[in-house]
Amino acid sequence: MMPPFGLLHRRAWASLFGQLLRPSGLVCIGEVHFHSQGTRDLSPQQMVVREKILDMVIDCFKRHGAKRLDTPAFELKEMLTEKYGEDSGLIYDLKDQGGELLSLRYDLTVPFARYLAMNKVKRMKRYQVGKVWRRESPTIVQGRYREFCQCDFDIAGQFDPMIPDAECLKIMCEVLSGLQLGDFLIKVNDRRILDGILAVCAVPQSKFHAICSSIDKLDKIPWKDVRHEMVAKKGLAPEVADRIGDYVQRHGGVSLVEEMFQDSRLSQNKQALEGLGDLRLLFEYLTLFGIAEKISFDLSLARGLDYYTGVIYEAVLLQTPAQAEECLNVGSVAAGGRYDGLVGVFDPKGHTVPCVGLSIGVERIFAILEERMKTAGLKIRTTETQVFVATPQKNFLHERLKLISELWDAGIKAELLYKNNPKLLTQLHYCEHMGIPLVVIIGEQELKEGVIKLRSVASREEVAIKRENLVAEIQKKLSES
Repeated sequence: MMPPFGLLHRRAWASLFGQLLRPSGLVCIGEVHFHSQGTRDLSPQQMVVREKILDMVIDCFKRHGAKRLDTPAFELKEMLTEKYGEDSGLIYDLKDQGGELLSLRYDLTVPFARYLAMNKVKRMKRYQVGKVWRRESPTIVQGRYREFCQCDFDIAGQFDPMIPDAECLKIMCEVLSGLQLGDFLIKVNDRRILDGILAVCAVPQSKFHAICSSIDKLDKIPWKDVRHEMVAKKGLAPEVADRIGDYVQRHGGVSLVEEMFQDSRLSQNKQALEGLGDLRLLFEYLTLFGIAEKISFDLSLARGLDYYTGVIYEAVLLQTPAQAEECLNVGSVAAGGRYDGLVGVFDPKGHTVPCVGLSIGVERIFAILEERMKTAGLKIRTTETQVFVATPQKNFLHERLKLISELWDAGIKAELLYKNNPKLLTQLHYCEHMGIPLVVIIGEQELKEGVIKLRSVASREEVAIKRENLVAEIQKKLSES
C-alpha cells in the first residue's frame, strides 16, 4: 500500500516523485479557479506538490552555501525601467498615492542588484523565492501567468573566470535531475559572442537589441519567420539577415566553440573572442563536474533581458514523440546568465559587482506536474497529522483535550473532532479519509486501568500502552513508519 503523501521521508518522496512523474500516469488535484486574469488560487492538494518542489529546489541552493534574502514586492519605478529591453512595457505600475511612483517587481534579479548597491555588498551567494508580476498575455495551460513564483540563486563578487558560472549550471542540473521531469538540455551562449556576430554581419549597433529580441524567438518559430521579422519589421537588409542565419542556426558542444575560433569573420572580433575563451574554460569545468553532455553551445540563444553581459543559459525538457503528444510545451524551465554591469547602475559612484545567477521556472514545472497528475489516481495528503485522539464513549471531551495537549507538547502532530460526543466510527472514518496513521483511544476502561489504546489505521491492530509510556511508544512507531 502506498504510504500517505504527507508522511514520506526524503528518499521515499523521491521514489514517489519518480512514480508520480512518469508520463503514463498523469494526480487529480482539483479544479483551478481563476480570479483576475493570469492569476489563480492553489488548492491544499496543489500546495503539497508545490511545497515539495520548492523544498527540493531550496535544499539544493543551501547545499551550495547560499543565504536567503527577501526584497519588497514593489520598487521605485525608476529602479525597474529600462532594465528589461522590450519587456519593460510589461511592468505593472502602481497608482500614485503619495508622491512615489512605484511598480511591482518584474523579477528578483534587479531588486538583488539594487540591494547589493544600497548596502555596499561586494560578495554574496544568495537565494530568493518570491512572487513577481508581468502584464503579459497569460497562457495558463503552459504555466505562464501574470503573477508567478520565481526561485533564484545568484553569486555576486569578483572571482576567477567561469568558476561561479559552472556552479550555476551544475545547480540547474541537480535541480532538474532531482525533480525527475525527464531528460533535459541546457543551451549556453554568450552575449559577447552574439554581439560579435551582429557586428561582423554588419548590423548597425542601434539595432543590436531589436535583432537579439528576434533571434530569441528561434526556439518558438522557424528561421524564415525570424528572418521576415528582422527584414520586414526591423528594417534589416536581407543579405545581413542571411549572414546572421548562417551563425544562429548552429549548435553543438565544445567542438563548435573551437570551430568558431577558426571562423574568419568572428575571429577578428575582440568581444566574440573573449566570449569564446570563457566558453572554452566553462566547458572544461563542466566536464569536471560531469555535466558537459547536458550542455549545448547554441548560437541562437539570446535571452531578451538587457542586463546580461556574458554567459547566458536556458534549460529545456527533451521529449520523445510519445511524450510530446501528451505533455505541454512550456518552453524553458530554468534560465540565467552573467550580469556584470547591473549593480553599477544603482551605485551612486558606478561601482560594479560582477554577478551570475539562475532562476528556476517553478510555475512551468508545476504545470507539467499538474498535467501528468490528472489521471494517476494517487491520494495526496493535505495535512501531516500523525495521531488522532478518539473516544468510543460520551462525556470524554476533557480527557481527550488533556491527552491531545500532551501530544502537542511532545511535538507530535495530532487532531481530534470538535464535538463533545462524536461516534467512534465517524472518528475512524475521518482518520482513513485523511490518511492519519495512528489513533489513540481513551474510554472508561482505559481510564480505570491507566492505559491508552494505540491503533494502527492501516492494519486495525490495537495495543494497550501505559499512559506514561504513550508518547515514547508513538514516537517509536512513527520513526519505524
